Formats: sequence, C-alpha cells, structure tokens
Amino acid sequence: MRVAIAGAGAVGRSIAGELLENGHEVLLVDKAPTAISVERVPLAEWLLADACEITSLDEAALQRCNVVIAATGDDKVNLVVSLLAKTEYGVPRVVARVNNPKNEWLFNESWGVDVAVSTPRLMSALVEEAVSVGDLVRLMRFSQGDANLVELTLPPESALAGTRVGDVDWPDDTSLVTIIRGTRVLTPSREDVLEAGDELLFVAAPAREEQLEVLLSATREA
Repeated sequence: MRVAIAGAGAVGRSIAGELLENGHEVLLVDKAPTAISVERVPLAEWLLADACEITSLDEAALQRCNVVIAATGDDKVNLVVSLLAKTEYGVPRVVARVNNPKNEWLFNESWGVDVAVSTPRLMSALVEEAVSVGDLVRLMRFSQGDANLVELTLPPESALAGTRVGDVDWPDDTSLVTIIRGTRVLTPSREDVLEAGDELLFVAAPAREEQLEVLLSATREA
C-alpha cells in the first residue's frame, strides 16, 4: 500500500515509521525545509513541497496513493489537502488530523475526509473506555457512511450475559465487529456466547447508539 503523509512533524514521522514497519510505501510531504529530516525516517520518500498546491501533488503522484493522511498542525491545511486528494486525485481513503476540536464538524465527506482523528476526543474516549462499564463510549467517527466506532463493556448484571450473538435482536444499522475478552480478540460468530466483562466494539449509525446502549445495559429481571 502506498501512503502519502502531508506534514513531516513529530506526528507525521511517527505515523510514517509505523507504516514502514508494516511493509507499506510512505511519502512524507512538507513545505518547511527544517521539517525535511531524512535521517529520522530514512526508508520513507521525502518531498519538499506545499501539499496545498496542485503542482506539488502532481509531483507526489497522489493518484498512485491508496491512502492520504493530512497530519499537519494546521486544520485549514488538512482540510485543503483532504479535499484535493479526494476530488482531484480520487484517493480511496483520506484520513485527517483535527487539531482544534471546535473544527471537528468540518472534517466530513464534504471536505473529502473519510476518517477524522481528533487527539483530544480520542484521549477522552480512551479515559472513558478505561473506567466505564455499561456506558457506550464513542471511539472514532467515520465521516463516509455516517457511522461511529463505539465500545461498551458488558456489565455483570446485563440481561445479554449468557446469550448467543445470533440470538440478540441487534438494532438496524449496527454491526458487532469485535469481542475483547481478557487478552483474547474474538471475531464474533452467531454461536459465540456473550459474557459479563466482554468489551464489545460496534460500528453503528449515530441514531442507533442510544438504542444499542439500552439493549446492552438492560438488567436481568429479578
């Protein structure tokens, strides 16, 4: 997979390092000469250019990329890069960094963003996920398709504990994608039985989140 990253700061370089370790091709683009530190990520390609300029993106051959990551510290730049990547070059997957939570509402399909990553929101979600049992926690928003990745830890008193996945009447527009049970990560099948303490990860439409939380938190009748 070929990935272009706009922004070669600490965030961009860290992402590049992870992707390279996983065997992907990475191109780092930044307009600041001081950001071009080839020795820090020697296996990446580097381009000194303004990622908001069409000529720069032509030079980067963005049409060959499977993913573009807009990872600069400027939300305006990240939005422009995302829009150009999607509309001018047809990049299949565009991921954008949100620096200011007040701007998060802009990072959607209208600006070419498939996945918006807000560090403050992600950190607060991880804190909630660590301490919450029985409460739905939104981990990530997928702009394309209007869906969220949400998590809920099944409480001990849940009526669904001991129930097969296939016997649960799940809400529409929701999909159980993973069960985390202790140190195990399970791909759910219809025959799997839910247990108290399971961390359940769903992709769900925002309109279904409340219904899903009520279903999972319902207690057994005395």
